[in-house]
Formats: sequence, C-alpha cells, structure tokens
Amino acid sequence: MPIRSSQDLVLVRQAVRTWSAELKFSLVEQTKMVTAASELARNTLDYGGGGEVTFHMLQDGLRKGLRLSFEDRGPGIPDVELALRDGYTSGGGMGLGLGGSKRLVNEFEIVSKVGEGTRVTVTRWK
Repeated sequence: MPIRSSQDLVLVRQAVRTWSAELKFSLVEQTKMVTAASELARNTLDYGGGGEVTFHMLQDGLRKGLRLSFEDRGPGIPDVELALRDGYTSGGGMGLGLGGSKRLVNEFEIVSKVGEGTRVTVTRWK
C-alpha cells in the first residue's frame, strides 16, 4: 500500500484496523496496532518523503499475528539508537513516534542506511 499523502495515512489506519479485527485482536490490541501504524506511516511520509507499507498475516502454531513493514527511500536515520529515545525529534514533533511505536507492539525492527532509506517492521501477536 503506498504512502504518498495524508489521505494514504487514513487508508493505512483503516486497513490496519480491518486486518486486526479479522485476526480477532481485542479493541485494546487493535488500538495499539493502529496507533503504531499511524505514527510509522506519518514518519514514512514526513521524514522519508513517502514510501509503502506491506501487511502480512502470521500463523505460529496457535498464535496469529500481524506484521507491518514500512519502507522509504528517504535520507535514512544517522543514529537509530538516538532516534528511538523519547523526546528526540529531527522535526517539529514531540519525539514519541519511534519509541512509542516500539512500546505498542511485540516485535520491532528498524534498518536504516543514510542516503538509502529506512525500513521499520512491527509485529503484534494475538
């Protein structure tokens, strides 16, 4: 799913809500995943210049999950550890996006190369 405009952010949130509900996530679990996705989609648009998100339904034994991968070809993040700290922002935000998103999911991975872009993958299990 492309992330190129503010309208795309709405579509990402709606899709994550739908997929989370299909997986029988509780309302709290749905809200956590939608919130994390919203933050990461916004970062993809604002800092990465746009990109895309891919959705994957997972099955691990009895567990079901949803994995989202946000990818852009923007400037990259020079210091990922610093970017994950609460209060850090390279823009005008509150600096809660990456670190806050990490706390809302069960698995979080970020790969970023300066000059090449960033990929953030998050997973929530039921």
